[in-house]
Amino acid sequence: MPVFQVKYLSPLDIEDDSSYNPVMSALDRITTDTLRGDLFGGLTAAVVSLPMALTFGAVSGAGPQAGLTGAVLVGLFAALFGGTRTLISEPTGPMTVVMTAVITRMIATNPENGLAMAFTVVMVAGVFQMLLGALKLGRYITLMPYSVISGFMSGIGVLLILTQIAPMLGHPTPTGGAVGLIAALPRLLTSVRLGEVLLAAVSLLLLFSWPRRFRSIVPPPLLAVVVGTLLAVIAVPEGGYRAIGAIPTGLPQMVVPRFTAGQVTRVLIDGGILAVLGAIDSLLTAMIADSLTRERHDSNRELIGQGLGNFFSGLFGGLPGAGATMGTVVNIQSGGRSPVAGIIRSLVLLVAVLALAPMLSVIPMAVLAGIAVKVGVDILDWSFLGRAHRISTSATVVMYTVLAMTVLVDLIVAVGVGVFVANVLTIERLSNLPSTRVTTVDPAGEPILTEEERRILEAAEGQIVLFHLSGPMIFGVAQAIAREHAAMDRRGKILIVDLADVSMIGTTVGLALENVIRDAHDAGKTVFLAGASGETRDRLWRIGVMDFVAGERDSRGEALAAAVAQIEGKHFLT
Repeated sequence: MPVFQVKYLSPLDIEDDSSYNPVMSALDRITTDTLRGDLFGGLTAAVVSLPMALTFGAVSGAGPQAGLTGAVLVGLFAALFGGTRTLISEPTGPMTVVMTAVITRMIATNPENGLAMAFTVVMVAGVFQMLLGALKLGRYITLMPYSVISGFMSGIGVLLILTQIAPMLGHPTPTGGAVGLIAALPRLLTSVRLGEVLLAAVSLLLLFSWPRRFRSIVPPPLLAVVVGTLLAVIAVPEGGYRAIGAIPTGLPQMVVPRFTAGQVTRVLIDGGILAVLGAIDSLLTAMIADSLTRERHDSNRELIGQGLGNFFSGLFGGLPGAGATMGTVVNIQSGGRSPVAGIIRSLVLLVAVLALAPMLSVIPMAVLAGIAVKVGVDILDWSFLGRAHRISTSATVVMYTVLAMTVLVDLIVAVGVGVFVANVLTIERLSNLPSTRVTTVDPAGEPILTEEERRILEAAEGQIVLFHLSGPMIFGVAQAIAREHAAMDRRGKILIVDLADVSMIGTTVGLALENVIRDAHDAGKTVFLAGASGETRDRLWRIGVMDFVAGERDSRGEALAAAVAQIEGKHFLT
């Protein structure tokens, strides 16, 4: 029987619409069929987005206005042109962590134009995402080992928490990432500002203890901002805490793209990192939305919408964004069922920002740091962290390796190493496949044989050797084929290679199979192929295997019958 019989739905099974027209897509998304639910969903999502946008803007170093601009523009364009009807897009924790590193690096190398160069990176990320969508690569974005995704996201959560320790103690975040923070801890702890510690503590207390039944009425981040700000104004002496400062009123100004010839590579690399991270973040959130609404998103359209949003966000000095789990879930639970909810959210947020900008300037940085810590805690994959060691030792190693490298080394290096290690471990497992997958068939005890096939093999008394393969033949299986080849019975006169249960065959396995067939041919044996069809047969033709094959048959039974005719000296067609 075939080795792989379980059918499951993966991103590869989702067919995306190939006739995508951005303008028509935007027009099709405007509907009044679910207007009441979309109105409530958009309003509620806007309430949740406001404090988060301020937090991520302040944390990134670009300023709260950058967070608000990103929330408005990414959310608007993703809703208009994206491929998920209920997705809410805005600056997220993972995107902010990467953007913070980009801003720090760009300002360090070019203090005058560093921020504009960082926004150029956001535009480049948007272009990359649109290219991924246009090339229809959306379905492959999330085809990554879960242990790598888990370690990466948890590492980002740890980074976000670590970077907020200094602001909660009343100081700016030290440079140098996690290592720089650890080195600066003694200095930070000897000069704590008690007023800011109190504000951060109150913020964390509210965020973690606010009853779940009230969260749909008053979102915890908004509550923390309001209570923390009132407490700061009333109880903390003037100058005893750092506020986010004045937010410019009016519409954001366009930022001219800036970079030097020597920084093109750096801008492209950083843009690529942001693009891939945003794609993963958005499509994973889109899958969560699908599970809640029982709908199915279009991953390629979603990437185009996200790319447009990030491009225009960078063009107007906004943070990069992606699909946000919290905002999406709140939108759906409040009744949002179409992209109109996302459009309403962006417009409400824009009006609120223009009207409330003067009031927002007094919000304490320590309160926003507390909100960022809560986001970091939520990003941590607690479920997998707690049971990874029971599920798989190799997955645990990969997950913690990626987590540690994300925190201590570099995000892109962490993902690259994680994918490499995960693939090596997978290849190792495949190269040690059980004999029922790559096997020389023993007629006495082989369950894949019918009674007639078993009778033929037993009657042949070893003159017919049946070599059976099943499942996907990727390159790790080549070693298993080589082992069976070395142990194959050399006394047979006819070799039948049974490929009926092979779902796909890679070049490396095709070449290993060529060695088996060529050696049999050179030894004077007659070789039959059974069940080779479609892509498998085409691959073997291109390799040249057919030059050493006496005949092809549609099934194992027909190949055995042809082998018997060969032994008995009867004529058979090739």
